[in-house]
Amino acid sequence: MNSVRMYTTQVCPYCVRAKALLKQRGVADIDEVRVDLDPAQRDQMMALTGRRTVPQIFIGQTHVGGCDDLYELDRQGGLLPLLQA
Repeated sequence: MNSVRMYTTQVCPYCVRAKALLKQRGVADIDEVRVDLDPAQRDQMMALTGRRTVPQIFIGQTHVGGCDDLYELDRQGGLLPLLQA
């Protein structure tokens, strides 16, 4: 299974929703990067994604986007193949 890295903050409801969906799809371990604890991590996230909001989700080397993007990918049937690639 591909690794999952997620840029998050502690009080983000979208982060909670995204983590819940990933766990439902069999992801046991999420590399969570808390941008609220380290501003340099937010700068890195913005450099990688061009986005400022959390969550920002990477599956393997693929930037999936945020929570809505993750749910849309799942709805279209693309999440499980990406996780299993």
